Amino acid sequence: MPVNDYKRKLSAIFSADVAGYSRMMGEDEAATVEAITTSRKIMSELIRQHRGRVVDSPGDNLLAEFASVVDAVQCAVAVQKEFQTRNAELPENRRMAFRIGINLGDVIEEEGRIYGDGVNIAARLESLADPGGICVSKTAFDHIETKLPLGYEFLGEKDVKNIAKPVGAYRVLMEPRVTVARGVEKGRRLPVRGRKAMAAAGIILILAAMAAWVWHDHFRRPAREAASVKNTIFPLSEKPSIAVLPFDNLSGDPAQDYIADGISESIISALSKVSEMVVIDRNSTFTYKGKPVKVQEVGKDLGVRYVLEGSAQVIGNRIRVTAQLIDAATGHHLWSEKYDRDMKDLFVVQDEITHQIIVELQVKLTEGEQARISRQSTTNLEAWNCAVRGLNLFERPSKENNAKAMALFQRAVELDPGYVWAWVRLAWTHLVASRYSPSPSESFKKAVQIARKTVAMDDSDADVHALLGNIYSRQHRYEEAIKEGQKALALGPTNAQAHVLLAATMNAVGRFDEAISLVKRAMRLHPYYPAYYLMWLGAAYRMTGHYDEAIATYKELLDRAKKEEFPLSTAHLFLAEVYGELGQEEKARKHAEEVRTLEPGFSLERVGKLGTYGYKDPTHLERRMDALRKAGFQ
Repeated sequence: MPVNDYKRKLSAIFSADVAGYSRMMGEDEAATVEAITTSRKIMSELIRQHRGRVVDSPGDNLLAEFASVVDAVQCAVAVQKEFQTRNAELPENRRMAFRIGINLGDVIEEEGRIYGDGVNIAARLESLADPGGICVSKTAFDHIETKLPLGYEFLGEKDVKNIAKPVGAYRVLMEPRVTVARGVEKGRRLPVRGRKAMAAAGIILILAAMAAWVWHDHFRRPAREAASVKNTIFPLSEKPSIAVLPFDNLSGDPAQDYIADGISESIISALSKVSEMVVIDRNSTFTYKGKPVKVQEVGKDLGVRYVLEGSAQVIGNRIRVTAQLIDAATGHHLWSEKYDRDMKDLFVVQDEITHQIIVELQVKLTEGEQARISRQSTTNLEAWNCAVRGLNLFERPSKENNAKAMALFQRAVELDPGYVWAWVRLAWTHLVASRYSPSPSESFKKAVQIARKTVAMDDSDADVHALLGNIYSRQHRYEEAIKEGQKALALGPTNAQAHVLLAATMNAVGRFDEAISLVKRAMRLHPYYPAYYLMWLGAAYRMTGHYDEAIATYKELLDRAKKEEFPLSTAHLFLAEVYGELGQEEKARKHAEEVRTLEPGFSLERVGKLGTYGYKDPTHLERRMDALRKAGFQ
């Protein structure tokens, strides 16, 4: 075949073998063959789950390729963790300890096989890996460094067999991010300056109040027109994308709005657990409540291909629900159905609508997603009524409404002690109560107790992990916060709030690039996002030196603050800070003066106590303080 007829492509190459395989074969051939066959099946399934394909698997070797190096490394970590668990139950001499090498390079493909230096380098990296470990090339590392929450150790430039130039190699540490330079002791973390114990109780409560304000603001139904938020036009995702509009209440009684709203909320909550879909946050779709809408415009504004709309009508002990799935590009109905059922069958109707959407959009579910979607939050209709009425009150923030919502959520969990959705919202009402309570520490403690109880009840709920992550972050337990935040994203991949809460933690620990990605993803899922999203995005831009982007973001935040969507003095404070660091003192002092006008007596002493400045590394806080001194604060 002529050279120019070969198919070339860029691939992430995954090469694995078993350390000590020859010894194991010498000791017990039959047992080793059985073990490697089982191991190969396990690894092949994990490769498939991570969107890769097995190319070849002779003997104890396995070669696979991925379109994404991120997928390849995530798969490698999953493989090693799976075998760590399995090996713990085996005698040491019968453990399958795989070494994995990963390279990103150009390969030749012929009849499903792949060849070339890209493959050879992956095989050489495999030999550099520890048993049970992963080694990646510099080309692979450059693509994953800021995308995965892993640590890396640079091994240097390695001369490897039959490769003309030395290959840069990194050991993957499979723990929270730290890149160790050459010569640093293996596996040892670089010292973190200013690692401190948990902050004093007073500071924690300030931070908890900030957390409560963030969540409360998230649930507030926007009073503004949807079009007032900028940049709401998004390109369509390759995955099926959908917006579930609030169902219309046809009962003739506005007091029954909560039933129609609850149906929409339940469907959105279920769909948000599916990784192969883009599901728009309820707080964006509910901006259309009570308004005449054109489906095509909704699709354009929210960046979705499909829209679900419907209605609910309660007639005595029966409920009539209609639902229509519409292609927003053409306006054509893909599916519609009318359900006329006993009120006690409402949960079955919601489940049927959710599964029909998945069928119509041809979405493939993992076993875990199937189980989570099929699991009912509650089957107690009275408990559900209390919970959705509680949410309706919680969305209209005030001390009185929060207290009423708390009572309704409390009643819901008394009626159904296993109602996880209601338990999580009950915890948030206690966090919000810390803003109003004369003894805020008690409210905070109650929220923590409920969160811990709830995760013990159901470890598969995204919202409870997002809640725990936020609590841990406010307690400066950052590693636990990140772990919980990542669990929330794994369980609720289109949960906008989980994304932005994890972004806040990433800002706190100095992982600013990841914070930017998380906030942008949250904005994609919640196009009519709350103003505080801009706070985290602007901070991350500023700390990474993207000053133009930071200024533009903070100016947008200031515009939203003028509409009473965010504290006005804080928006001015952020602009004073960024202009101060840039040396634009006139602009910095102008915004600083606005802060003093709005909050007479404001000083730098207060800055360190703001939840928005809760950094793990004290040098980050000091950098911001220096900028504010330049703006004229003392």
